[in-house]
Amino acid sequence: MEKININILNINKSIMVDEGVSLLEIANMCGDSFSEEPLLAAVDNELVELKLKVTKSCDVCFFDIKTAYGYSAYQRSLIFLMIYSFKQVLGDVAKITVKHSINQNYYCTVDGVDIDSEVIAEVEKFMGDAVKKDIPIEKLSVPVSEGISFYSSYADTDLTEELKYTRSSNITMNKIENFYDYMYGPMVPSTGYLKIFGLVYKKDNGFVIRFPLRNECSKLNEVINYEKLMNIFEESSNWAKILKVESAKYLNNAICAGGIRDIICLSEAFHEKKLAQISDMIATGKKRVILIAGPSSSGKTTFAKRLCIQLKVNGIKPHIISLDNYYLDGDRTPIDEFGKPDYECLESIDVPQINDDINLLLKGETVQVPEYNFYKKRREYTGNFIKLAENDVLVIEGIHGLNEKLTKQVPKESKFKIYISALTQININPHNRITTTDTRLIRRIVRDSQFRGFDAINTIGIWDSVLRGERKYIFPYQEEADVMFNSALVYELAILKPYVEPLLFKIDKSHPEYIEAKRLIKFMNNFLSINDKYIPQNSIIREFIGGSCFE
Repeated sequence: MEKININILNINKSIMVDEGVSLLEIANMCGDSFSEEPLLAAVDNELVELKLKVTKSCDVCFFDIKTAYGYSAYQRSLIFLMIYSFKQVLGDVAKITVKHSINQNYYCTVDGVDIDSEVIAEVEKFMGDAVKKDIPIEKLSVPVSEGISFYSSYADTDLTEELKYTRSSNITMNKIENFYDYMYGPMVPSTGYLKIFGLVYKKDNGFVIRFPLRNECSKLNEVINYEKLMNIFEESSNWAKILKVESAKYLNNAICAGGIRDIICLSEAFHEKKLAQISDMIATGKKRVILIAGPSSSGKTTFAKRLCIQLKVNGIKPHIISLDNYYLDGDRTPIDEFGKPDYECLESIDVPQINDDINLLLKGETVQVPEYNFYKKRREYTGNFIKLAENDVLVIEGIHGLNEKLTKQVPKESKFKIYISALTQININPHNRITTTDTRLIRRIVRDSQFRGFDAINTIGIWDSVLRGERKYIFPYQEEADVMFNSALVYELAILKPYVEPLLFKIDKSHPEYIEAKRLIKFMNNFLSINDKYIPQNSIIREFIGGSCFE
């Protein structure tokens, strides 16, 4: 048998193996070299499962649970095991829907049968027993022509409509013993890899599936009752039901049937109604300092400008201030653990100065607001004077707006805090959710290309750093908000598709970002594209694709 050379990039090691050996066998040969168990691999920059057999010399990179790809595979495989276990315990009558993420765990619901804490404990035990048995997780590929009847016979979800829109000649099924389902993305080799998990019963036939901490994988993420976030998710989910666009297939059906214009109009009207309600809350509460915060690509800029219009309708004059203008001069900027300037941390902001300026403005005095020169890395005063009249308000936008430490010297009764994020309302199907992170990344890739001169390689390259900053400085404070606004639009991925795909296709295999680009291209294949001619000029999505009346 011919020998081939495997260059393992992440441990800087080359080994000679027999042609046709699997990646799983290669990982086992190098077991002592890995700090955590490999879950997936990339072969010549193509993401693959460990069961793949290697037939030629190549570069290999293994991914464990501490990596983004390994962690996603663990989550996906654990959901598959959970759905399988529910079926074994309750039978086919149980219909599971994976709803949304709460503190890195997933909230799910069960239809068709009532559950309680005892049922959840029984399912959890079944999952644990399956982990001990180390049952193989298999993958089957069948022609699309056979897939519809196959899924109708074996799978939990009806994919008939989804398969109408696939571009592939084959479709993939995953299998545990005699249970089949479609899980979007690569999986771990067997149930024995899924040792750390938990299930927690919630009211209204719901439960939480707990995942390991990514950087401390022997422990589970906490189950935190983010009541306000849960309420906004539920409101958005109900709105998707009203629009009859709960998953990708319903959106595609609406596009084909010519109903997308109504969906756009109704979605935008819902945003406008929520903005008016928030403006009324501010007016009624006589709030003077409006603080807006949210993660990257949430549409904060357009939201702030649309809110200002609604405030004016209520007879309130707004003055917008960006926290970016209060950055410390470059020589005083804190350094992060990688030795780079940390513009994400609160300590990069001149907190005493912004507190002084706000309090002076609340007293009716005139304040010259600085402007940060990003080229010179220093604040400059260019004659931007602000004075608040009796019915004027400050609208302050920036990532630390919900952190009470930012405005600790400003009276609490004067402040109104708003959290904004793009909390995706639709799924690929009931078992495969669309992450809010993916929606925001696609928004940002398009915006960076349209307005900031960055290509998709740059945006993807810094995305992990952006997410780290959000986890540290934004998400812990989201429940501090007086109100939350969901900037996601049920139709937006169909709008973003023709903008983002050419940018992703530009990334060739020689770049590390190729893996993520290919993943996003495959993800966007779930959606038909639509023209942006029906999108109003004040829509939040215009902040990313262009044509906004606020530009």
